[in-house]
Amino acid sequence: MPPASPAPERPRAAAWRLVLVGLIGGVLSGMFGVGGGIVMVPLLILLAGMDQRRASATSLAAIVPTAIAGSIAYFANGQVDLVAAALVAVGGIVGGWIGATLLARLPLEWLRWLFIALLVVVAIRLAIAAPDRAAEPVALDLGSGLGLVALGLVVGIASGLFGVGGGLIMVPAFITVFGLGDLMARGTSLVAMIPTAISGTLKNWRSGIVDLRAAIIAGIAATLGAFPGVALAFLVPPEVGGWLFAALLIVAAVQLAVRAIRAQRAGRA
Repeated sequence: MPPASPAPERPRAAAWRLVLVGLIGGVLSGMFGVGGGIVMVPLLILLAGMDQRRASATSLAAIVPTAIAGSIAYFANGQVDLVAAALVAVGGIVGGWIGATLLARLPLEWLRWLFIALLVVVAIRLAIAAPDRAAEPVALDLGSGLGLVALGLVVGIASGLFGVGGGLIMVPAFITVFGLGDLMARGTSLVAMIPTAISGTLKNWRSGIVDLRAAIIAGIAATLGAFPGVALAFLVPPEVGGWLFAALLIVAAVQLAVRAIRAQRAGRA
């Protein structure tokens, strides 16, 4: 009996495709204070031929240098609340573990649709009321401190359950709940997601699901794209920025809705 032939290697995506993915994700990350995964994940699936899990893990790895670069740019312009970012990061690390644990135990169908509805409501809120550009840090007391940790928990749990980047939740919450200006909300969001992205990337690396070559190429391109993204954030008026961020939330809601419908159909099959 002839020996079994080795499994064919996964074809490597062309470098220019990964550069394109990274540049788009980096500009969005810098401009809106999000990880960029909302666009990078589907593009890695479409252009790089990755499956959902590998695309998510590779996107998260590429987000690490991107978030650092964007954070530096916002911090240099005085648009980061470091204390708020630290408190949210603490809650986010714990929440990510809780979310990953719940993922294996909870029926996600109704939770997913509730989360989709929340994204739509927040998008409408941002589109109707233009965010303030005032750059005042959070007035820290016991209540606001606990609130920031709770926000991190929610962000971490949502990320673990739904694979949605924390910036989609953090930026609107910073603006509407904690009264940060839109620029400071974005800068603080980027800082807060750094430890969570590093932690998740290390876990994915140990599991062997990160495409290191793709993450490096896309990460370098995304880092370069983050700086013009931050510049655009400062140039765009707050009301326009609110509309654009609302559109980004709608895109995220549509992506989640498509996943939910596919999961329902697969369950009936």
